Amino acid sequence: MEATRITVNLRVPDIAAARDFYTGYLGLSVEDFNLGWVARYRSPHGGAELQLLTRDATAPQDPVASVRVGAGVDDAYAEARRRGYEIVHPLTDEPWGLRRFFVRAPDGNILNIAGHVDV
Repeated sequence: MEATRITVNLRVPDIAAARDFYTGYLGLSVEDFNLGWVARYRSPHGGAELQLLTRDATAPQDPVASVRVGAGVDDAYAEARRRGYEIVHPLTDEPWGLRRFFVRAPDGNILNIAGHVDV
């Protein structure tokens, strides 16, 4: 598996209320997407990004970070299982176009490992 991007997920009670701090103050002015429960913001030049998350829509727990692996998500899932890591959310094709699963790292952090369905 090769991670192509890692994005921190910040838990917030209300995305709209938090948006001004992260966009106005920090300058993350580009909204890549906003599903109501998760939204990604980045700097205009793409050097910084984060996701604001109220709660994950389909998983039992919220991840601290999202790791993109492109077309390698099935291999990443198989490798996590081979290594005996706890799968918190099974490999799933989500309605918003991601194929993903959640894995608990040995330190307890939950990571969202994802690739686009059409990759």
